[in-house]
Amino acid sequence: MKARKRFGQHFLHDEHVINRIIAGMAVTDTDHVVEIGPGHGALTEHLVVVNPTLTVIEIDRDLTPLLAARFPSINIIHADVLRVDLAQALDPQRRWRFVGNLPYNISSPLLLKLAEFQRQQPGTFVDGFFMLQREMAERVAAQPGTKAWGRLSVMMQVQFDIQHWFDVGPESFDPPPRVWSSVIRICPHAEPLVTDTQVLRNLDKVVRAAFAGRRKTLSNSLRQLPLDWDSCEQSGNVRADDVPLSGYLELAQQLGTE
Repeated sequence: MKARKRFGQHFLHDEHVINRIIAGMAVTDTDHVVEIGPGHGALTEHLVVVNPTLTVIEIDRDLTPLLAARFPSINIIHADVLRVDLAQALDPQRRWRFVGNLPYNISSPLLLKLAEFQRQQPGTFVDGFFMLQREMAERVAAQPGTKAWGRLSVMMQVQFDIQHWFDVGPESFDPPPRVWSSVIRICPHAEPLVTDTQVLRNLDKVVRAAFAGRRKTLSNSLRQLPLDWDSCEQSGNVRADDVPLSGYLELAQQLGTE
């Protein structure tokens, strides 16, 4: 079936890449697995051998009946994953593992949605293996002091350990994208850095403002927020790119319930 541009479809067909992802996941028959965007089932056919009741979320109405016929034991959610209430769709008594060759056009909001799921249902997110555009993977795994460091880096790394696993060339997909891709693994921190929901909301508010004015000094880009710079260890005389996660967390905690 021909890929649809509006869904950002690039179907993975490289068996070496597929086998590498499957081997890295090491799925067992007791795992609860969610595959996002199974497409033609390149990963699904390997996963279902070990985990026949896996859940897949697929937006393409032409693909869902084909998947149902080929893999009758799986649970198919026919929906736009960005509109799925994961906390409602997935049993909170189970621990979930996620995998997917993600459409590039939804990667950022989807990763943040998964971070929100982890916040809402702590302890239910085991790990996630995702194919992303390489530039996006670099942003997720970026370090302070680099151009890739930004809001997505901060909001993902406050909840997850990120591994930029390996890169994948365009020829591994049909149709081939114009850019390279990367596989990342995300896993919740063994000890959460933040448990207070308000602090996470504050953190998002801080980093949105900071990176919107990333050419300005931090104190200038955050001038609308009620921060007492004299009591902060984090200097306001640096740019957003150079502020570590710990610095943003300090500012978020200082905002309190504002």
